[in-house]
Amino acid sequence: MEYLDFELPIKELEDQLDKCLIIGQESAVDVTNTCKQINKKLEETKRKIYKNLTAWQRVQLSRHPNRPYTLDHVKALCGDTFLELHGDRGFKDDKAMIGGLGKIAGQSFMIIGQQKGFNTKTRQYRNFGMANPEGYRKALRLMKMAEKFGIPVVSFIDTPGAFPGVEAEERGQGEAIARNIFEMIRLKVPIIVVIVGEGASGGALGIGVGDRVYMMENTWYSVISPESCSSILWKSWDYKEQAAEALKLTSADMKKQKLVDDIIPEPLGGAHFDRETAFKTVEQYIMKGFNELKDLSTQELVAQRMDKYSKMGEFKE
Repeated sequence: MEYLDFELPIKELEDQLDKCLIIGQESAVDVTNTCKQINKKLEETKRKIYKNLTAWQRVQLSRHPNRPYTLDHVKALCGDTFLELHGDRGFKDDKAMIGGLGKIAGQSFMIIGQQKGFNTKTRQYRNFGMANPEGYRKALRLMKMAEKFGIPVVSFIDTPGAFPGVEAEERGQGEAIARNIFEMIRLKVPIIVVIVGEGASGGALGIGVGDRVYMMENTWYSVISPESCSSILWKSWDYKEQAAEALKLTSADMKKQKLVDDIIPEPLGGAHFDRETAFKTVEQYIMKGFNELKDLSTQELVAQRMDKYSKMGEFKE
């Protein structure tokens, strides 16, 4: 397990607990009470740290190297039923964007999402979760296929942003994202969006329009990352913590602003501490959203979605 800087007190206590258990196993000394005391202090420390996280600390948790990525969720929820589909039928297959058919709790879904890598080789292979235009066109192709056969869509968001390279712009990155938003608004099947990690900029919006949009507790959703915001405003990354607070990018901020529908709670310490519980909770929210939408007519579904997004940005002084 890797630890973030603010998690170091937890690491120290877990190391103490491991040493205590080893002493108990290798000698006749009764360490039961000592271990209980360390365990109690460990739980208290965890609760104190994780119940008072800053916006920047939640950003760090969303990027935790042990955090489950999109394919981890897909494999846990769909098992052997997931069939990945490839290519945009125009340029090539974008490895940063995955998509395919799968069953969650017995219900068929078209599943799309950004996939990051878990080591240097796979990060390069997946382009760090930053999709090119062909990735968004692949996602749109699969969503239109789902619409044709009446299959609901589940979208998993986890990206630092769409790929900003010259070649991506040459192939129409902005148009591809805008086209997806336009088409998703009027797609005639239910769309459930789950932000499982980072939700940055147009890269997230390109597959982020949904009837139900859920954020996992330790994720973020914003037009720009804290580091980029800091570099623009202060010409330095040193103010990223301040930028994170100002951007109001946490799940609680997004729910308060009515930009997402609900927050998916995570196990204490984050999804990576108890993956199975995190996967089960995500499944419950997906099925809850689907059950709320499945009986709506096509006209009601699209009208409610358009009304939902038309109201965003309204405020009273």
